[in-house]
Amino acid sequence: MIDYLWALFYILVFPGFLFISTLAMVIQWIDRKVSARLQKRVGPPFIQPIADLIKLLTKEDIVPKKADSAMFSALPIVGVAAVLTAFIYLPFYIVDSPTSFSIDLLFVLYMLSIPTLALFLAGWTSSNLFGQVGSMRTITQLISYEIPFFIAMLAPAILAGTWSLAGIVEYQSEHFWLLISPAVLAFIIGIIALQGKLERLPFDSPEAETELVGGPLADYSGRRYALFRFMVDVEMVAGAALIAVLFLGGGDFFVDIGGMNWFVADLLGFLALMLKTLFVVLILTVIKVAVARFRIDQVVKISYRFLIPLSLLQLFILIAVKLWL
Repeated sequence: MIDYLWALFYILVFPGFLFISTLAMVIQWIDRKVSARLQKRVGPPFIQPIADLIKLLTKEDIVPKKADSAMFSALPIVGVAAVLTAFIYLPFYIVDSPTSFSIDLLFVLYMLSIPTLALFLAGWTSSNLFGQVGSMRTITQLISYEIPFFIAMLAPAILAGTWSLAGIVEYQSEHFWLLISPAVLAFIIGIIALQGKLERLPFDSPEAETELVGGPLADYSGRRYALFRFMVDVEMVAGAALIAVLFLGGGDFFVDIGGMNWFVADLLGFLALMLKTLFVVLILTVIKVAVARFRIDQVVKISYRFLIPLSLLQLFILIAVKLWL
């Protein structure tokens, strides 16, 4: 009975739905506030993300007559469920996560690819011309950035010799310099590709309000639109936390914890992961503010001419380092 209650707490409270929702709102506010300050604007108040969510949840929810009503209603739920599941499988402490298993890195990467597919299907099944054009741009970007993102995220796993996120964090605690030096290119590629996964500037062609009136979500309103926006916020946190785990040591704060109370060690590890995640989010924010939107053909060219070749080069370098060791 106690095990079931603990599992329920883990899923619903921490690091489950309640914690993820709160963290996503805070990270969204930080992203918007920092963006505003970099552009010499005041930015939103702290409660703005929550107010926006409540406003959307209370608005009228309309299903277009020509849309596939079942898909139209199910896709936001599927997308949110995928990113919430991916987040829960990240290791939050120095010790192994209760959800950790031998190939959880591959599972998290798979879960993080589902939201983009949900956006594509949302626009395609809405029977709206703007939505369908936006969905085609979404799937075009998917096949452009997903390849370098996967290769970059697998680079630390190859070096560590394990597909387990907890195992990679443990390896970094002993060989941190190896991931700082040979994998720095994979870190940069992962950041750029994550920006594309989130469809943030300069990779926001699928949404492009000035061209496509919101792209795949042009016909969405009310709580369904709120769920999609919430999905993107959680995906940003999950993606940033994944990069922090793979390249920055995750919850390891790189100090000797001998004799330290397990609760204090786990708390410090959790805070270390949150700070590293915030660091990655701030990099994404600076990119969003500093770079103008790319055309969809430019996104494809950048990916296939630069990101994919560089990610493969990084992979070969890490394999050579692994064999040399």
